[in-house]
Amino acid sequence: MVDAWYRAEMEPALIGSYTQRTFAPELADHHDLHALFHESGVANLVTSLVDDVQPVTTAQIQIRVPESDAGIVQPEKAMHVDGVACPHLDPDELRTFTLLVGVVLSDITEPHAGPLRNVPGGHLRMAEWFRTEWSLGLTDQVPPQIDAEHGTPLLGMPGDVLLMHHLVPHTVGHNTSAVPRIMAYFRVSHATHARQRLQALRDPWLEYTGLRSTVVWP
Repeated sequence: MVDAWYRAEMEPALIGSYTQRTFAPELADHHDLHALFHESGVANLVTSLVDDVQPVTTAQIQIRVPESDAGIVQPEKAMHVDGVACPHLDPDELRTFTLLVGVVLSDITEPHAGPLRNVPGGHLRMAEWFRTEWSLGLTDQVPPQIDAEHGTPLLGMPGDVLLMHHLVPHTVGHNTSAVPRIMAYFRVSHATHARQRLQALRDPWLEYTGLRSTVVWP
């Protein structure tokens, strides 16, 4: 379904908007995409980590377009944490959440095929930065040491699932393969996240009830 949209309905002139928000926006509420989260067992995995979550009601499709596709230039994504100092947001605006769920929808078997690249353990480093150096309104998305990292590519096959702490910094690599890289994402928020966004940036386990008793945090 997403592949058909990509081949027949995607407008190359909107590639920047798609990249910042979602590809195939008209499919964001489609039952078959929502079933990837609600009818696959993923929702149970999520609630084992975050026991009280807001309803997940929308899907985001992210595609990394092959660089060989004529006439399409896709903007890069810098190393970042979602919803903090994004280039298309006011620096004083936070659109954070608790947990990112990603479902692989295409073969991602090579590092050059446009995979998400994450910094393992980076959620702890980011929490320390948010706690000791960062302030609301700062336009830096991550500290310089993390910005200089390339990240570890997420490779997988269709149906593989990513569960990633919101604070894990990540970027997206170029896609020099011959086929589009397709992921479906779902953003999960703790039920009280809206009133504790700043606190959640500084305490990585605040909203992870299932993990709080097993980790040591300053």
